[in-house]
Amino acid sequence: IPGVGHKYYLQFTTEDYRSREDVGSCLATVLFEKGNSPPAVTINCADTKDEKQIQEEDNAFYQKLKQQSKPIVANDIPDSYGNIEPAFEPVWALAVVGSSKIMWEKSTENLSYSMAQVKSAKQWIRQDDFIEFDYTVLLHEIPTQEMISCHLRVIWLPGHPLKVKYFCASDNQWFEETSGMESGSAAGILQEKEENF
Repeated sequence: IPGVGHKYYLQFTTEDYRSREDVGSCLATVLFEKGNSPPAVTINCADTKDEKQIQEEDNAFYQKLKQQSKPIVANDIPDSYGNIEPAFEPVWALAVVGSSKIMWEKSTENLSYSMAQVKSAKQWIRQDDFIEFDYTVLLHEIPTQEMISCHLRVIWLPGHPLKVKYFCASDNQWFEETSGMESGSAAGILQEKEENF
């Protein structure tokens, strides 16, 4: 778009993070305005997975995290061989979802990110039903091949949006954001006061 930037039209399929099965198809437009990041994204997806099944999986995932007798503390997920202990799979999955917010906000037309590793994870015990973790993650920056260290805090409860607050070594301030615009499956906007965060 002359004087504005580049607009892309995309058609893609989505897959379940764990089973790798096809769970839907999406149409999206992505506008990279000159000098602006993140891109403006409009997306419409047709899910092939049953909403009730998604909620059941979210609840099972949540229960797995909530049933811990003591707070989870972990380092180097995956390990240097690329392995993730089954007990830490939920910790990794929540970090992937939280990190996607950072990757989306920091990406440009010529720069993208993928999550390489959770360097550290610590669960916080809360008085309410929410799950809360602090993470230090390494993001792989492409095409520079640099590893960017980011600290993020993730708060989530099934049926409620995921809340993400982060700071990256290459930035000089905290960013508080929500991930997604709908509730459920760790997406949407959670109304929570800063002092409770």
